[in-house]
Amino acid sequence: MLDPAAPQLVLNARTLLFSWLPADPGAAEALLPAGVRPHPQRQVFSCQYVVDDETQTSGFGAYSLTYLGVSLADMEPPDGGTPGGWWTHYLASSTRVRQYAAARGAPAAEGVTRVELRGGRLTAETWVDGRPLIRVVAAVGHTGTEAHSGHHRYLTRRDGELHVVDYPYVAEPVSPFEVESVEFLVPEHPVHALRPANPLHVCWGFYAPRVSFAYPACPSLLDEAAPVHQVPARRARSGLPSGS
Repeated sequence: MLDPAAPQLVLNARTLLFSWLPADPGAAEALLPAGVRPHPQRQVFSCQYVVDDETQTSGFGAYSLTYLGVSLADMEPPDGGTPGGWWTHYLASSTRVRQYAAARGAPAAEGVTRVELRGGRLTAETWVDGRPLIRVVAAVGHTGTEAHSGHHRYLTRRDGELHVVDYPYVAEPVSPFEVESVEFLVPEHPVHALRPANPLHVCWGFYAPRVSFAYPACPSLLDEAAPVHQVPARRARSGLPSGS
């Protein structure tokens, strides 16, 4: 098992990341821990990505992953950008990745993610127990000359304590990009609480054939004595953001 306190690096993952408004905001909000406030728009989010080769990671090997969650109020990363989030589901194909993520507070479970591009049509599917759980279809263009970089912030709970982690990333998004449909295919699965409203309202997102990011060392303990939305991420001793 990988040391959960050690950092890990992932290069050039094929990644679809976006946010939408849920059909049942109350059901989505109910997935949050006590004291944590949802984003004012009640946004939820998902990320589906594939790492094709073991040489693209520092220790994970090749794997695929889908994570989903609820966006939070006043929990933006230090450089602004997308809202911070609480992971409600974290479905990884690799036992090694699941063990590492679970030890850091992620709700890790088994799942397989497939991201396929044919012409200008992208299809991303997440499979659990041998059947498709989520299917997303998007119209995508080509990568240009711009790269996006920054941090994504996530809140997790480990050993009964909340931790805030900032994940640095660099992405090469395509343009144009438009999510055409989002299907949650198994009504009895708990992830169904995050299904999108009809009509679909996408808040933000991108597809990039190359996204690189890091799981930083030493996730920071969040002081539960203070309101979650008022506490910024602390810094690791190295000076880097503590704690995709």
